[in-house]
Amino acid sequence: MNASKYLFDCDFRNPVGAGKKDVAAVKEAEERAFAQGLAEGRRKAASDADAQLSAAMRRLADAAVALLAGLDAHQARLEEEALAFGAALGRKLAGSALRMQPLEAMMEAVRASFQHLRGVPHLVLRVNDGLVEPVQTRVQAMARERGYEGRLVVMGDPDIAPGDGRIEWADGGVVRDQARIEAAVDQALQGSLPNFHT
Repeated sequence: MNASKYLFDCDFRNPVGAGKKDVAAVKEAEERAFAQGLAEGRRKAASDADAQLSAAMRRLADAAVALLAGLDAHQARLEEEALAFGAALGRKLAGSALRMQPLEAMMEAVRASFQHLRGVPHLVLRVNDGLVEPVQTRVQAMARERGYEGRLVVMGDPDIAPGDGRIEWADGGVVRDQARIEAAVDQALQGSLPNFHT
């Protein structure tokens, strides 16, 4: 038995009885659907592009912040190294100067004291044992130049480093201590730069 398709005598590709109006409506609906799909696709593409651009801008901003933080840290490290180098060089130069001319720092302190202590009747200078005679000679000449008329006593102390010393009077005194000066400088540097180490 041969089976044949029964199509009810209809050609569904071109329906009988479908008017031009129906075909135009279908075509218009297809075009409208296509336009809506196209518009929706463009909106989605634009939204995706905006999201990608926004993510890229965030990544760029994060990278810029990290780069600037790295530069700030590098700059701070360079400043700390420069200060440490300057402090070490200053110590070395000061140490060399004190070894070559151990009296100069102490004489500067004595000179400044004479300006303010003309009326003090009695001054005692304590210096390194090996510097008593040269200090006595220079201090007496300086006292005459500055108009100091009180009594001067220069005493040696083995615990005082060359270049350091103490000037004492009845109600006060001045101490010149290179180690304390260096410690104060280091502390000031550490206060301004927390990671500073000498």
